[in-house]
Amino acid sequence: MSEVYRTVAKEGIGEIEEKRSRFIATIRHIETQEEAAAFYEEMRKKYWDARHNCTACILGKKGEYRHSSDDGEPSGTAGRPMLEVLDGAGLTDVAVVVTRYFGGTLLGTGGLVRAYGGAVQAGLKNAEISEKRLCVCLKITTDYNGVGKLQYLFGQRQLQILDSVYEQDVTFLIAVPPEDVSSVSAAAADATAGKAVIEEKGTDWF
Repeated sequence: MSEVYRTVAKEGIGEIEEKRSRFIATIRHIETQEEAAAFYEEMRKKYWDARHNCTACILGKKGEYRHSSDDGEPSGTAGRPMLEVLDGAGLTDVAVVVTRYFGGTLLGTGGLVRAYGGAVQAGLKNAEISEKRLCVCLKITTDYNGVGKLQYLFGQRQLQILDSVYEQDVTFLIAVPPEDVSSVSAAAADATAGKAVIEEKGTDWF
């Protein structure tokens, strides 16, 4: 099966309350450590009067980089559970800040873990998640007699047409899951009576 890449397409904000302490989660798509740092600073300025602004992020198509901060909360009670919720949702290229306004009552280690994790879950409910798959870009060139047959094939297999160029011949660029490249190539050749020229043009996320 092709690899899947899930991230936040639209920012999500969620809030929960535990013993009068408010926990506000802001979740955003980021692609670099610098973007994450700028996002954290933006939230600290927005919630300048809060007791804590705890952070977590996962970067890389396979989640290669992970970082979190408890921002003064007891070690392991904020950043780590926040990171675990993001990881459990299968997300990457994502950062979250959970802002805490202290309500006067200590929550204890278990209470903090539940609250920070719960705030991230609340934020995710209001975020828009996008899912992309690693696909092979296939370039298929045919004469005009094969255009309709190829378009029918693409529609039948629900393949995304990335580009099409109509000149002396017609060229389609389509995104194909790696496991389907052989069968799609064979079907395209069959549909055009062997006239189609089929080339692989690398991989990308679609």
